[in-house]
This record gives sequence, structure tokens and C-alpha cells, in this order.
Amino acid sequence: MKQEYKADLDNILSTQHVNGAEYWSTPDGGIAKEGPFSTLGAGMILYEIGYDKRSNEIKGIADVIFKNIKDDGRIKVYPSGTVYPCQTANAARTLCYLGYAKDQRLIKTYDYFLNNQQADGGWRCNASKYGHGPETKYSNPGPTLTVLDVFRFTEQLNTNRKLDNAVDFLLKHWETKLPLGPCHYGIGSLFIKIEFPMVRYNIFHYVYTLSFYDRAKKDPRFIEALKIMTDKLVERKVVVESTNKKLSEYDFCRIGTPNELATERYNEIIVNLNL
Repeated sequence: MKQEYKADLDNILSTQHVNGAEYWSTPDGGIAKEGPFSTLGAGMILYEIGYDKRSNEIKGIADVIFKNIKDDGRIKVYPSGTVYPCQTANAARTLCYLGYAKDQRLIKTYDYFLNNQQADGGWRCNASKYGHGPETKYSNPGPTLTVLDVFRFTEQLNTNRKLDNAVDFLLKHWETKLPLGPCHYGIGSLFIKIEFPMVRYNIFHYVYTLSFYDRAKKDPRFIEALKIMTDKLVERKVVVESTNKKLSEYDFCRIGTPNELATERYNEIIVNLNL
């Protein structure tokens, strides 16, 4: 872990009972309350800062998430209510980033995604947040990107045609840029702002995840998205343009200055593309 972020780490660790139970969870097993200071959010932040994966906190976060896996592979993030694909994707993504991608308990989650992929290549829920217009019949690009971020940790990366179909779905969305899916994921001015940590449907998360997939690497739509990111670099470093409001005072994701951690992620893209 970089020592310049120790103050950030100390502040984050001090919040681990903020939701009433251990490891940023709620007493009734919720793991997504309060955005970045939830079990899922804190797990991703600790990963970005470089916190030791062998720590009690990382192990505790993983244990809390694994307790929420249902028999069919879905992962609850709230104690009650419908379990949506986006929730399962976010929970699985956190586990993968924290080093649990090969854990046998996740096999049924991977199977759940592959068995519930939509005809257009993506994943969607049956919610009707924005009504029932024609655009809501499509998959949700954001969760689809997160599912691809999950599968890049597996042996199915670049071997499973179903994942290629998901890549195609996201590349088509780059063309239309229109709001898609029940949750209206679009590509506009907010999407183009470089956001860190990479959590929401954003150009950084989009380019980073797709850079692992051979299906996207030489596609002109991907190359166009990559160029937008590259043109924003300052002295070959990423400058964060957007972050969660609750993280705005943290050094590891401060807006407006070259960011070492985000640059490390960008450099992974370059390695993936052999540039």
C-alpha cells in the first residue's frame, strides 16, 4: 500500500461499523447501504488503495458477502426484496477483486449469469423505473459491463462466445449512446468524465473492462473510446474528473490532479492492448 494514502485508509477503516454491524454491513445482513461506505463499496476502495488482501477486514468483507449467496447463485445485497442481476454482479465483482474469483462458492453465480443472459447479449432486470418504453426492453449496459468485469477473472475470458455477445452489446451501445434498459443507461457528458474508483457505468470502467476482451481490442468503437481517455491524460497520467461525493475529500481519488492509482489502472489497459 502506498503510504501517502494511509490517512485515507485510517478514515475508511474507522467507518466499518457505521451501518450497525461488522465490516460495513447492517445488522440484518445488508451489504450495499450508504454507497462507498457499505460492505461492497469499502471492499472496492480497500482494493484500490492496495490494502493487504490477507487482512481481517478483507476476509471479513468476503465472509459477509458469501453469507448472502442464494442457492441459485444470486447474491442478496439487501435483507429483503427482489435480488436483481446488477446487485449480484456488484457483489461478485467485489469478491473477484478481493481475490476470491476461484472460490468454489462462486461457481453457481457464474452459472447464474450465463443461464440468464438475454438475447441481445446483456443482462437486465424486470423493474419499470422509467415506465415501459421500447428502450426498456433492452438489457442494462451498466450491469452488463460489471458482469464482464467479473468474468475477466475466470477461465472463460476470451473462450466463451456468450461473453463475446455481451461485448458486442456494449460496443453497439457506444454507437447509439441512447439510454437503454429498464434503468436507462446512456452515454453522455457524465459518462465521458473519467471517474475513479471505477464503479458506475463510465468511460474509464468501460475501456478498462473491454481491454481484457479480444473481441473489443481492435474494434474501431473501442479504439474511439480509448482515444477519448488517452486525450485526457496529463503527462501520461490520469486526472480524475468525477467521483462519489462522499469521497471528494479523499486523496486517493481527488478530482483535478494527476492520480497515481488511476494511472496504474490505465497502464493495465496499455498492457492488455500490447501498446
